[in-house]
Amino acid sequence: MPHPTATPFGTWSSPVTSELVASAAINLADVLLDGSDVYWVEGRPQEAGRHVLVRHNEDGAKLDVTPPPLSARTRVHEYGGAAALVADGIGYFSNFQDQRLYRIEGGGPPVPLTPPPAPGQPDAALRYADGRIDKGHHLWIGVREDHRQADKEAINAIVALDVTSEGAGNVLVQGHDFYASPRLSPDGRRLAWLAWNHPRMPWEGTELWVAAFDGTAVENPTRVAGGPGESVFQPEWSPDGVLHFVSDRSGWWNIHRTDARGNAVNVCPKAAEFGRPQWNLGMSTYAFLSPTEVVCTYVEGGLGKLALLDLETGWLTDIDLPYSDFSSVRAQDGKVAFKAGAPTLASAIVVLDPRSGKATVIRKSSTLADDPAIHRHLAAPQPIEFPTRRGQTAFAHFYPPRNADHLAPDTELPPLLVRCHGGPTSSASITLDLRTQFWTSRGVAVVDVDYGGSSGYGRAYRERLHGMWGVVDVEDCAAAARYLVDKGWVDASRIVITGSSAGGFTVLGCLTSSDPAVRRMFRAGGSHYGVSDPEALARDTHKFESRYLDWLIAPYTDTDGHRETYLERSPVRHADRLTAPVAFFQGAEDKIVPPSQTELMIAALRQKGITTQYLLFAGEQHGFRQSSNIQWALDAEFYFFSTLVFRSHGAA
Repeated sequence: MPHPTATPFGTWSSPVTSELVASAAINLADVLLDGSDVYWVEGRPQEAGRHVLVRHNEDGAKLDVTPPPLSARTRVHEYGGAAALVADGIGYFSNFQDQRLYRIEGGGPPVPLTPPPAPGQPDAALRYADGRIDKGHHLWIGVREDHRQADKEAINAIVALDVTSEGAGNVLVQGHDFYASPRLSPDGRRLAWLAWNHPRMPWEGTELWVAAFDGTAVENPTRVAGGPGESVFQPEWSPDGVLHFVSDRSGWWNIHRTDARGNAVNVCPKAAEFGRPQWNLGMSTYAFLSPTEVVCTYVEGGLGKLALLDLETGWLTDIDLPYSDFSSVRAQDGKVAFKAGAPTLASAIVVLDPRSGKATVIRKSSTLADDPAIHRHLAAPQPIEFPTRRGQTAFAHFYPPRNADHLAPDTELPPLLVRCHGGPTSSASITLDLRTQFWTSRGVAVVDVDYGGSSGYGRAYRERLHGMWGVVDVEDCAAAARYLVDKGWVDASRIVITGSSAGGFTVLGCLTSSDPAVRRMFRAGGSHYGVSDPEALARDTHKFESRYLDWLIAPYTDTDGHRETYLERSPVRHADRLTAPVAFFQGAEDKIVPPSQTELMIAALRQKGITTQYLLFAGEQHGFRQSSNIQWALDAEFYFFSTLVFRSHGAA
């Protein structure tokens, strides 16, 4: 093996190529258990982003359940989730192209259960997700989003479909703006669900409802938890019929149960997050092993853990596994399955025997990290806590450059890529991200910032962003960079910033900040389908997020002065402050951040004569799923930053 050679940061040759990043990884989601079989949905960039329901049986065989060209992906809430369901070997899934619900059984052809749009109705007019099967009444019960009236806001409801015939569904519950998590009690006589209304998002305030159910209609619906200021997440019935749920009424998402009087009891009070922001439907952080025990995942200090929880004593026993990020937790007949990952371990579908602790990986999103020739170059993150402008602290994961074949000259510090996660009420991933390794293996340090407003640190931390989007996130990203400069870990003259969606807004907010010190911190930026005009977003986006900005900025009106706040936070309105080049990456079919927003910013940059780059990808929505486009975007961004910033070697 050759000895490492001294090479300037940002110019290291790396085996982690964009082609490998784009082609080696698949997206894993929605783990399901049915008898002895494990199912999941995987998104395949190599198949133009098609989502496939996959079955793994006890013999270890893997089988694609959904045939091409069908794609198991729903557009409910636009972000989707819970597009597929399996019960007694029969699969049910929403197909992305037409959004109809299909049934597939025994290797036969998929059969549509829901009708095509009527003449004059828009395509994909009826959308379905987050279903459960009522075996006693032969029903699929789940969430339906109705877009049949194109000139009006979509109507969300919980509906019941006869799984033996075609129909649009019988409405069981309606009247709220949004619904999620319809769950039948073990005896089939009670239905629980979550609901919320504009302008709240599900991590701000949701309501948990329960009603009697006779197979045809619900009776006497009663709100049992939640409301303004309380986020309820993942209602589940224990095997003996006790309703459990996650609530942040204590300031942290903890698991609760309802007692005989209908009161909520916190079964394990802890300054940790057992819930997540419900950007997607069907999220699961706990599952029942018995009436008195669950397997659960929680986040503490920004790191995920898997544990067994005794519901009677509240005793939590961590399970020793090499992972730090867990999701989609399921249990059935003593078997546990989930998705897991770690900073140097690709996300994987894992089956666990909770008694012996034996864990078996049955599917990996990528095997690239298993190759010793690649693994030796992988960078592990260092959690950092840094001071912010507001006298508080914020959090981030810092990845120093690493490449076993290269060393930097003693007199040089590495350039820094500041990454802003989307959401903005989300968090930095702590699972292996080959895109991060693409940068670090080339001699670029990366800091993934969990700015104020991020999840994983309690409700008070999330609420730092209330009315302050475009302020706190911007300040915290700049503070993270300043902290690393002051530590002597990175080169102050070679700092760039990148982000996707809401993270793209933070990027543009940093580059157009009213504070010159923030603007000077960054030499260039990359915006991936990022918001450039929150005023335009408030007027032109989908239902799920159409009032999100009420909380993030202010209710959007022309008469109460709030519009001025929007204008002040709008990067496109302050293009005169721009001095740094910006690269833009946009999906042509993005309904969440339409291309028109990005193109406004590009026009402003070009008018000023500032270097810009614009890549518009046909066939892509909010986030890129086609391998060729993933590769192209990564190469283009690296070339942009490398040419303009990284190769101008700064002094330490």
